[in-house]
Amino acid sequence: MPTRESMEQNRLLRPVAHRVLAPALWRFTRRSVPRGVALGMVTGILFPVAQIAFSALLALPIRANIPTAAAMTFITNPFTTPPLWVAAYWIGKWVLHIDAHVPGAPIATQVAANSSWLHWLLSTAGPATIVGLFIITLALSVLGYGSAALGWRWWIARKWRGRAHAGRK
Repeated sequence: MPTRESMEQNRLLRPVAHRVLAPALWRFTRRSVPRGVALGMVTGILFPVAQIAFSALLALPIRANIPTAAAMTFITNPFTTPPLWVAAYWIGKWVLHIDAHVPGAPIATQVAANSSWLHWLLSTAGPATIVGLFIITLALSVLGYGSAALGWRWWIARKWRGRAHAGRK
């Protein structure tokens, strides 16, 4: 594990080391941890590659906890990504009303008539999946933020109760 001093001396990090290594971004506080959870979920779902790097970069302006944001990117992995993308497709399909009754030929018949997988991907699956991913990202990041904030509050309340109970003995 690299030390803070070695990261400060790294020639690639040197120009931005004062921002990246700011202690507030590495401390676990009641405000930075929920931000890190939400940011990690956003980058984990929406960015297919370099998720941890994007989390670290985006944590700077919103003052999110970098380790938490980096850890939450692992919400997507080889086991969770396929079900996530299938759910995104179905949610996007429902939101966009694809295959709904509209004047003219339904999209499903158009795809069958064209029998082109690429046409189906670009006209139906792509937009539906993208819309679904944004909806899932929004829902999970809000849920993650709220859960982290409530979990933090519960943990602190438990510590205070423990101190009060220890003081009575």
